[in-house]
Amino acid sequence: MKVVPGGGVRETLAGMNEWWIGRRAYRVAEAKVHSATVVAKLDGIESREQALALKGLEVFVRREALPEADEGYYYLADLIGLEVKSTGGEPLGVVKRFFTNSAQDVMEVAGERTHLIPWVSAIVKHVDLEGRSIVVEWGAEW
Repeated sequence: MKVVPGGGVRETLAGMNEWWIGRRAYRVAEAKVHSATVVAKLDGIESREQALALKGLEVFVRREALPEADEGYYYLADLIGLEVKSTGGEPLGVVKRFFTNSAQDVMEVAGERTHLIPWVSAIVKHVDLEGRSIVVEWGAEW
């Protein structure tokens, strides 16, 4: 089967031993990165029809199965719920979700208004997981 992962996680996904699709776990027999996709053989998926039945479903891995993130890198799931403030200290809201456009990940921040903030170093200035906050170069009126 072919998976199109977002968020630059192709190599990590290809290295996992188990994927969750829907409510079921599948052992990954073989997986490799191919361009922007991961091509995998999952135990229990023997036919094209079985693979097509999973089309459109999200693929998950258990958080505890992931390696520790390198210094300065984060798993986006760990950032959900963190408070976001501007570099001037102005509260913008809380991280609601991330999605990927063709250029980068985008952080959706829900506050008095919704902000769609690109997840790039020019904008994201500091992440404090223990303090549960993110500082960004972003205005409340943007």
